[in-house]
Amino acid sequence: MEDHAIPPFDVSDIPFDDGPELRSPPHNYEVEQALLGAVLSNNKAFERISDFLLPVHFADPAHAEIYHACKTLIERGQLANATTLKNFFASNGNLEDLGGTSYLAELQSNVVTIINASEYGKIIHDLYIRRELIDLGEEVVNNAHTHELELSATQQIEGAEQKLYRLAEEGQTEGGFTSFADALAVSMNYIDVAMKQGDGISGVSSGLRDVDKLLGGFHHSDLIILAARPSMGKTAFVTNIAFNIAQSTKPGHNAEGDEVDIPMSVAFFSLEMSADQLASRILSSAAETPSHLMRKGELTEDQFEHVFQVSRALSNYKLFIDDTPNLTIPGLRNRVRRLKRQHGLDIIIVDYLQLMSGAPGGKSDSRVQEVSEISRGLKGIAKEMNVPVIALSQLSRQTEQREDKRPQLSDLRESGSIEQDADVVIFLYRDEYYIAREKPGQGADDSTDKFHEKLANHEARLDAARNKAEMIVGKQRHGPIGSVELHFNGEFTKFSDLAEEDQLPESY
Repeated sequence: MEDHAIPPFDVSDIPFDDGPELRSPPHNYEVEQALLGAVLSNNKAFERISDFLLPVHFADPAHAEIYHACKTLIERGQLANATTLKNFFASNGNLEDLGGTSYLAELQSNVVTIINASEYGKIIHDLYIRRELIDLGEEVVNNAHTHELELSATQQIEGAEQKLYRLAEEGQTEGGFTSFADALAVSMNYIDVAMKQGDGISGVSSGLRDVDKLLGGFHHSDLIILAARPSMGKTAFVTNIAFNIAQSTKPGHNAEGDEVDIPMSVAFFSLEMSADQLASRILSSAAETPSHLMRKGELTEDQFEHVFQVSRALSNYKLFIDDTPNLTIPGLRNRVRRLKRQHGLDIIIVDYLQLMSGAPGGKSDSRVQEVSEISRGLKGIAKEMNVPVIALSQLSRQTEQREDKRPQLSDLRESGSIEQDADVVIFLYRDEYYIAREKPGQGADDSTDKFHEKLANHEARLDAARNKAEMIVGKQRHGPIGSVELHFNGEFTKFSDLAEEDQLPESY
């Protein structure tokens, strides 16, 4: 019988793949040495790199220590060279750990020109950012493997995006001062635009005559807070503005370089209403068709045809709605960056601020602090994107306790730094809302005539306030405060200009 015995097992027979070659983090010690040599031989080289290069950016800890010593001495107004560094390190006893006197002398002999110092500094900084990217990538992988119950995958993504954004900010080496001449040139450009338009508007027009007269439009990098009590029409107001802007154009150039009119782009973050609900509201306002009839399908054939034609026209507008709930500042920032890259961006609207969440993994001590971080984040986005940001905000109930219920800055709910961060604070107020709820009853001592007189007075007050809204500017960093009256059609949730003496509102 044939022997089928299993041969002895030899580990060496198994092919072994040791995986990819182990790589060390990116660094360049020679560049670090050359830069330190430039600083030690001529301290003016430090001026070219001090704005962006820190000791932590060096890969070699000894080089980081030496650069820190140079920085300390130069900022004290002292000379930093091999001799002064020798005394500096001798006093704290770690000279030998850094290579001793001979290494400092060797560094100083590695002379490069001051011009090269800036480029060497950027190389060192870039390599540091690359090392941080590697660490962040490993952290993302490890966190994804841990399946942390307190953080969902989406929250982990947003946390990683926030850290990546901070790293991107660290990666900037071209910051610093803007010359007054350059700043003046930009300022004159905005003045020139306003002069050419001839309407006193240098920012993004709201589409409402009196609002633009008071504000001059919504200006780039401004944070505009729009606050009101419930049922005042905050969402209706900003949807009207979003629609007005989306149907506007601005001068630009096509791919061939010809001057053309470019449609304006609006980013609308709706944290309270779904995208289709918001779209229905805009459609109702644009088509001047009651929204409740649209919802219930009680339109006539003519009304339906009109709404259909209006919807076709609206579908061409660059109005983008994001109804993600519990949106965070990092999440919003990434979305508007992507939108600006793909479709352009002229204004951001957030409905509303208190429905946003803090940064994932953040540990704010209170909701007030968290809301303050959100308002600061929105202001940062306005500056980064260079567009106005309109954020809706709730007001506290204390307005209801006053005889005059017009809101004030102190009424901002969970205000924290909202008032401080805002460039413009706008309040909406409708006297009609409160008067309608003050209908008098007949008292025990009221005669019939007295009661009817009270009813007549109430009706007269209600008629005077009907279909009117007040937009109150409580703060404007670069302009006057004041108020304007607007026409409000509740049936279509539409704000428009009040009629001038010789004309009626557009909705009549």
